[in-house]
Amino acid sequence: MAFFLTLIFFCASALRKSVALLTTNRNLLVTARWLPSFPCLVKIFCERKIFRFYFVPGSRMADRQRLMKPTILVVDDEPDAIELIEFNLKNAGFQVKTAGNGGEALAKARSALPNLIVLDVMLPEIDGFEICKLLRRDPNTAAIPILMLTAKAGEIDRVLGLELGADDYLTKPFSPRELVLRIKKLLERRQSVAETKENFQFGDLSIDVPRHIVKFKNKKIELTATEFRLLTVLAQRRDVVQSRDRLLRDVWEYDNSVDTRTVDTHMRRLREKMGGAAQYLDTVRGVGYRFKSE
Repeated sequence: MAFFLTLIFFCASALRKSVALLTTNRNLLVTARWLPSFPCLVKIFCERKIFRFYFVPGSRMADRQRLMKPTILVVDDEPDAIELIEFNLKNAGFQVKTAGNGGEALAKARSALPNLIVLDVMLPEIDGFEICKLLRRDPNTAAIPILMLTAKAGEIDRVLGLELGADDYLTKPFSPRELVLRIKKLLERRQSVAETKENFQFGDLSIDVPRHIVKFKNKKIELTATEFRLLTVLAQRRDVVQSRDRLLRDVWEYDNSVDTRTVDTHMRRLREKMGGAAQYLDTVRGVGYRFKSE
Protein backbone atom coordinates (compact mmCIF):
# COMPACT_ATOMS: atom_id res chain seq x y z
CA MET A 1 0.00 0.00 0.00
CA ALA A 2 2.83 2.43 0.82
CA PHE A 3 4.27 1.79 -2.66
CA PHE A 4 1.04 2.82 -4.35
CA LEU A 5 0.73 5.98 -2.23
CA THR A 6 4.29 7.03 -3.03
CA LEU A 7 3.85 6.33 -6.75
CA ILE A 8 0.65 8.40 -6.99
CA PHE A 9 2.18 11.34 -5.11
CA PHE A 10 5.25 11.63 -7.31
CA CYS A 11 3.32 11.19 -10.59
CA ALA A 12 0.86 13.92 -9.61
CA SER A 13 3.63 16.29 -8.50
CA ALA A 14 5.54 15.76 -11.73
CA LEU A 15 2.52 16.50 -13.90
CA ARG A 16 1.79 19.67 -11.89
CA LYS A 17 -1.86 19.71 -12.72
CA SER A 18 -5.19 18.42 -11.49
CA VAL A 19 -5.55 14.75 -12.16
CA ALA A 20 -8.19 12.10 -11.98
CA LEU A 21 -6.72 8.72 -11.30
CA LEU A 22 -8.56 5.45 -11.20
CA THR A 23 -6.88 2.20 -10.37
CA THR A 24 -8.16 -1.09 -9.14
CA ASN A 25 -6.30 -3.10 -6.57
CA ARG A 26 -8.36 -4.75 -3.89
CA ASN A 27 -11.07 -2.08 -3.92
CA LEU A 28 -8.54 0.78 -4.14
CA LEU A 29 -10.11 3.89 -5.72
CA VAL A 30 -8.19 7.09 -6.33
CA THR A 31 -9.84 10.34 -7.38
CA ALA A 32 -8.74 13.95 -7.56
CA ARG A 33 -10.52 17.28 -7.67
CA TRP A 34 -9.72 20.97 -7.34
CA LEU A 35 -10.48 22.68 -4.07
CA PRO A 36 -11.68 26.30 -4.14
CA SER A 37 -8.58 27.38 -2.25
CA PHE A 38 -6.14 25.09 -4.06
CA PRO A 39 -4.17 22.82 -3.91
CA CYS A 40 -5.52 19.58 -5.28
CA LEU A 41 -6.84 17.18 -2.70
CA VAL A 42 -6.36 13.54 -3.51
CA LYS A 43 -8.56 11.22 -1.54
CA ILE A 44 -7.60 7.61 -1.35
CA PHE A 45 -10.29 5.23 -0.30
CA CYS A 46 -9.01 1.84 0.70
CA GLU A 47 -11.63 -0.42 2.11
CA ARG A 48 -13.02 1.61 5.04
CA LYS A 49 -10.00 3.85 5.64
CA ILE A 50 -9.48 7.26 4.05
CA PHE A 51 -5.97 8.63 3.55
CA ARG A 52 -5.44 12.22 2.42
CA PHE A 53 -2.43 14.15 1.17
CA TYR A 54 -1.84 17.37 -0.71
CA PHE A 55 0.31 18.52 -3.60
CA VAL A 56 0.59 22.05 -4.89
CA PRO A 57 0.53 22.55 -8.68
CA GLY A 58 3.40 24.59 -10.07
CA SER A 59 1.09 27.01 -11.93
CA ARG A 60 -2.55 27.85 -12.61
CA MET A 61 -2.17 27.71 -16.38
CA ALA A 62 -4.97 25.17 -16.75
CA ASP A 63 -7.37 27.49 -14.92
CA ARG A 64 -6.20 30.47 -16.99
CA GLN A 65 -6.76 28.55 -20.21
CA ARG A 66 -10.23 27.51 -19.07
CA LEU A 67 -11.15 31.10 -18.21
CA MET A 68 -9.82 32.38 -21.54
CA LYS A 69 -12.04 30.08 -23.61
CA PRO A 70 -14.80 31.99 -25.41
CA THR A 71 -18.29 31.20 -24.14
CA ILE A 72 -20.99 30.31 -26.65
CA LEU A 73 -24.67 30.34 -25.71
CA VAL A 74 -26.57 27.74 -27.76
CA VAL A 75 -30.33 28.26 -27.90
CA ASP A 76 -32.48 25.49 -29.36
CA ASP A 77 -35.55 23.57 -28.23
CA GLU A 78 -34.34 20.29 -29.75
CA PRO A 79 -32.15 18.32 -27.29
CA ASP A 80 -30.47 16.39 -30.11
CA ALA A 81 -29.47 19.62 -31.86
CA ILE A 82 -28.09 21.09 -28.63
CA GLU A 83 -26.13 17.92 -27.94
CA LEU A 84 -24.60 17.91 -31.43
CA ILE A 85 -23.67 21.59 -31.35
CA GLU A 86 -22.34 21.44 -27.79
CA PHE A 87 -20.17 18.42 -28.60
CA ASN A 88 -18.58 20.08 -31.63
CA LEU A 89 -18.06 23.43 -29.95
CA LYS A 90 -16.40 21.90 -26.91
CA ASN A 91 -14.13 19.88 -29.19
CA ALA A 92 -13.21 23.17 -30.90
CA GLY A 93 -12.16 24.67 -27.56
CA PHE A 94 -15.22 26.68 -26.56
CA GLN A 95 -17.15 26.81 -23.32
CA VAL A 96 -20.83 26.19 -23.93
CA LYS A 97 -24.00 27.29 -22.16
CA THR A 98 -27.39 26.12 -23.38
CA ALA A 99 -31.01 27.27 -23.28
CA GLY A 100 -34.13 25.46 -24.44
CA ASN A 101 -36.64 28.30 -24.70
CA GLY A 102 -36.82 32.02 -25.31
CA GLY A 103 -37.19 33.12 -21.72
CA GLU A 104 -34.21 31.09 -20.58
CA ALA A 105 -32.17 32.36 -23.53
CA LEU A 106 -32.79 36.02 -22.64
CA ALA A 107 -31.96 35.42 -18.98
CA LYS A 108 -28.69 33.62 -19.72
CA ALA A 109 -27.64 36.09 -22.39
CA ARG A 110 -28.08 38.99 -19.97
CA SER A 111 -26.47 37.27 -16.98
CA ALA A 112 -23.60 35.41 -18.67
CA LEU A 113 -22.88 37.91 -21.48
CA PRO A 114 -21.47 35.19 -23.78
CA ASN A 115 -18.97 35.92 -26.54
CA LEU A 116 -21.46 34.70 -29.15
CA ILE A 117 -25.01 33.33 -29.37
CA VAL A 118 -26.16 30.51 -31.65
CA LEU A 119 -29.90 31.13 -31.91
CA ASP A 120 -32.72 29.01 -33.29
CA VAL A 121 -35.80 30.84 -34.60
CA MET A 122 -38.68 28.51 -33.70
CA LEU A 123 -38.57 28.50 -29.90
CA PRO A 124 -41.16 28.14 -27.13
CA GLU A 125 -42.28 31.30 -25.28
CA ILE A 126 -40.33 33.83 -27.38
CA ASP A 127 -39.15 33.15 -30.92
CA GLY A 128 -35.60 33.78 -32.12
CA PHE A 129 -36.49 36.91 -34.11
CA GLU A 130 -37.97 38.59 -31.03
CA ILE A 131 -34.99 37.51 -28.89
CA CYS A 132 -32.61 39.02 -31.43
CA LYS A 133 -34.57 42.28 -31.41
CA LEU A 134 -34.63 42.48 -27.60
CA LEU A 135 -30.92 41.75 -27.28
CA ARG A 136 -30.07 44.45 -29.83
CA ARG A 137 -32.12 47.00 -27.86
CA ASP A 138 -30.24 46.27 -24.64
CA PRO A 139 -26.91 48.19 -24.48
CA ASN A 140 -25.36 45.38 -22.45
CA THR A 141 -26.03 42.75 -25.12
CA ALA A 142 -26.25 44.86 -28.29
CA ALA A 143 -22.70 44.04 -29.44
CA ILE A 144 -22.83 40.27 -28.85
CA PRO A 145 -22.54 38.47 -32.22
CA ILE A 146 -25.61 36.39 -33.06
CA LEU A 147 -25.60 33.48 -35.50
CA MET A 148 -29.08 32.27 -36.37
CA LEU A 149 -29.23 28.52 -36.94
CA THR A 150 -32.66 27.43 -38.05
CA ALA A 151 -34.75 25.26 -40.33
CA LYS A 152 -36.46 28.40 -41.70
CA ALA A 153 -34.58 28.55 -44.99
CA GLY A 154 -36.77 30.99 -46.92
CA GLU A 155 -35.25 34.19 -48.24
CA ILE A 156 -37.73 36.31 -46.31
CA ASP A 157 -36.68 34.63 -43.04
CA ARG A 158 -33.00 35.12 -43.80
CA VAL A 159 -33.50 38.80 -44.66
CA LEU A 160 -35.68 39.34 -41.57
CA GLY A 161 -33.06 37.77 -39.31
CA LEU A 162 -30.30 39.95 -40.70
CA GLU A 163 -32.47 43.07 -40.55
CA LEU A 164 -33.23 42.42 -36.89
CA GLY A 165 -29.50 42.36 -36.14
CA ALA A 166 -28.22 38.80 -36.68
CA ASP A 167 -24.59 38.74 -37.80
CA ASP A 168 -24.94 35.49 -39.70
CA TYR A 169 -27.63 33.02 -40.75
CA LEU A 170 -27.16 29.29 -41.26
CA THR A 171 -29.93 26.86 -42.20
CA LYS A 172 -30.57 23.32 -41.03
CA PRO A 173 -29.48 20.70 -41.86
CA PHE A 174 -26.00 22.09 -41.37
CA SER A 175 -22.39 20.97 -41.31
CA PRO A 176 -20.96 21.13 -37.76
CA ARG A 177 -17.60 21.97 -39.29
CA GLU A 178 -19.08 24.94 -41.15
CA LEU A 179 -20.86 26.10 -38.00
CA VAL A 180 -17.60 26.08 -36.02
CA LEU A 181 -15.81 27.90 -38.84
CA ARG A 182 -18.47 30.62 -39.01
CA ILE A 183 -18.35 31.09 -35.24
CA LYS A 184 -14.57 31.45 -35.32
CA LYS A 185 -14.81 33.98 -38.15
CA LEU A 186 -17.35 36.08 -36.24
CA LEU A 187 -15.18 36.08 -33.12
CA GLU A 188 -12.02 36.88 -35.10
CA ARG A 189 -13.81 39.74 -36.82
CA ARG A 190 -14.87 41.20 -33.50
CA GLN A 191 -11.35 40.82 -32.10
CA SER A 192 -9.72 42.44 -35.12
CA VAL A 193 -11.98 45.46 -34.73
CA ALA A 194 -11.12 45.70 -31.03
CA GLU A 195 -7.39 45.62 -31.79
CA THR A 196 -7.56 48.42 -34.37
CA LYS A 197 -6.15 51.59 -32.82
CA GLU A 198 -7.72 54.12 -35.16
CA ASN A 199 -10.30 56.75 -34.32
CA PHE A 200 -12.23 58.67 -36.96
CA GLN A 201 -13.88 62.06 -36.90
CA PHE A 202 -16.04 63.26 -39.78
CA GLY A 203 -17.89 66.43 -38.81
CA ASP A 204 -20.38 65.43 -36.10
CA LEU A 205 -19.68 61.72 -36.61
CA SER A 206 -17.04 60.06 -34.41
CA ILE A 207 -15.93 56.43 -34.55
CA ASP A 208 -13.91 55.18 -31.57
CA VAL A 209 -12.66 51.82 -32.82
CA PRO A 210 -10.86 50.51 -29.70
CA ARG A 211 -13.91 51.18 -27.51
CA HIS A 212 -16.47 50.16 -30.14
CA ILE A 213 -18.34 53.48 -29.84
CA VAL A 214 -20.05 55.48 -32.60
CA LYS A 215 -21.52 58.90 -31.86
CA PHE A 216 -23.34 61.45 -33.99
CA LYS A 217 -23.80 64.90 -32.49
CA ASN A 218 -22.62 63.42 -29.17
CA LYS A 219 -25.43 60.84 -29.22
CA LYS A 220 -24.33 57.20 -29.06
CA ILE A 221 -25.41 54.86 -31.87
CA GLU A 222 -25.78 51.20 -30.85
CA LEU A 223 -24.36 48.87 -33.52
CA THR A 224 -23.86 45.12 -33.70
CA ALA A 225 -20.34 43.74 -34.12
CA THR A 226 -20.87 43.19 -37.84
CA GLU A 227 -22.44 46.61 -38.41
CA PHE A 228 -19.55 48.25 -36.58
CA ARG A 229 -17.01 46.28 -38.61
CA LEU A 230 -18.75 47.25 -41.86
CA LEU A 231 -18.75 50.95 -40.91
CA THR A 232 -15.11 50.80 -39.83
CA VAL A 233 -13.95 49.16 -43.06
CA LEU A 234 -15.80 51.75 -45.14
CA ALA A 235 -14.38 54.62 -43.04
CA GLN A 236 -10.84 53.25 -43.33
CA ARG A 237 -11.26 53.22 -47.14
CA ARG A 238 -13.20 56.47 -47.34
CA ASP A 239 -14.00 57.94 -50.73
CA VAL A 240 -13.13 54.63 -52.44
CA VAL A 241 -15.97 52.48 -53.78
CA GLN A 242 -16.11 49.00 -52.22
CA SER A 243 -17.79 46.24 -54.20
CA ARG A 244 -20.18 43.87 -52.46
CA ASP A 245 -17.87 40.93 -53.15
CA ARG A 246 -14.95 42.72 -51.54
CA LEU A 247 -16.99 43.65 -48.49
CA LEU A 248 -18.07 40.03 -48.14
CA ARG A 249 -14.41 38.98 -48.12
CA ASP A 250 -13.14 41.75 -45.83
CA VAL A 251 -16.03 42.13 -43.39
CA TRP A 252 -17.64 38.68 -43.36
CA GLU A 253 -14.51 36.82 -44.56
CA TYR A 254 -16.66 34.80 -46.97
CA ASP A 255 -15.98 34.03 -50.58
CA ASN A 256 -18.31 35.45 -53.24
CA SER A 257 -20.40 32.29 -53.32
CA VAL A 258 -22.36 33.80 -50.43
CA ASP A 259 -25.38 35.86 -51.46
CA THR A 260 -24.28 39.51 -51.74
CA ARG A 261 -27.73 40.58 -50.49
CA THR A 262 -26.25 40.00 -47.04
CA VAL A 263 -24.27 43.21 -47.59
CA ASP A 264 -27.34 45.13 -48.77
CA THR A 265 -29.36 44.01 -45.74
CA HIS A 266 -26.68 45.12 -43.29
CA MET A 267 -26.17 48.42 -45.10
CA ARG A 268 -29.89 49.14 -44.95
CA ARG A 269 -29.98 48.45 -41.24
CA LEU A 270 -26.79 50.47 -40.66
CA ARG A 271 -28.31 53.49 -42.40
CA GLU A 272 -31.47 53.23 -40.31
CA LYS A 273 -29.49 53.21 -37.08
CA MET A 274 -27.20 56.08 -38.08
CA GLY A 275 -30.04 58.46 -38.83
CA GLY A 276 -28.60 61.81 -39.94
CA ALA A 277 -25.09 60.31 -40.12
CA ALA A 278 -26.27 58.06 -42.96
CA GLN A 279 -25.33 60.93 -45.28
CA TYR A 280 -21.78 59.57 -45.17
CA LEU A 281 -22.85 56.23 -46.67
CA ASP A 282 -23.21 56.35 -50.43
CA THR A 283 -24.57 53.69 -52.78
CA VAL A 284 -22.88 53.38 -56.16
CA ARG A 285 -25.52 51.65 -58.25
CA GLY A 286 -24.38 48.39 -59.79
CA VAL A 287 -21.02 48.47 -57.98
CA GLY A 288 -21.21 48.73 -54.20
CA TYR A 289 -20.84 51.28 -51.39
CA ARG A 290 -18.62 54.18 -50.44
CA PHE A 291 -18.00 56.23 -47.31
CA LYS A 292 -18.02 59.93 -48.24
CA SER A 293 -15.64 61.90 -46.03
CA GLU A 294 -17.03 65.26 -47.20
